[in-house]
Amino acid sequence: MRVGWGTDVHRFGGPGPMKLGGVVVDESRGVEATSDGDVLAHAAADALLGAAALGDLGDLFPSGDTRWRGADSMALLAVTVGRVRVAGYRVSSIDVTVIAEKVRVSPHREAIRHRLAEVLEVEADRVSVKATSTDGLGFLGRDEGLAAVVVVVLAES
Repeated sequence: MRVGWGTDVHRFGGPGPMKLGGVVVDESRGVEATSDGDVLAHAAADALLGAAALGDLGDLFPSGDTRWRGADSMALLAVTVGRVRVAGYRVSSIDVTVIAEKVRVSPHREAIRHRLAEVLEVEADRVSVKATSTDGLGFLGRDEGLAAVVVVVLAES
């Protein structure tokens, strides 16, 4: 068994849509990013890579590489899952926390869980998605961006 922890943060900016776990949660506002800016998918990929000791997201998908401009983050997560499988591991469970002041996760929670489960190749009951705010503190509290923190457990294949 291996445990990985991943995080990602993006500043709000530009047109929408904003995605979390491949699900559109806000049509009107977007984030500044090389890819589509899905912080949840990025944090999940980083946690997977860490658990399997395969480096980090920037190693696999360098932000300076134009191939990733506008890329679908869930497709990048799927590539990451493939790398983890080749290394001899499979996802056992994942726990996600989205941190944002005004972005509402609860109306989209089940869709996010099921989309993550599909890409991670696990049952939805192995996927936990939660949200919290910083109660007005810091850049997240000022609604300047959002973050995601992910813990993943891998088992040997």
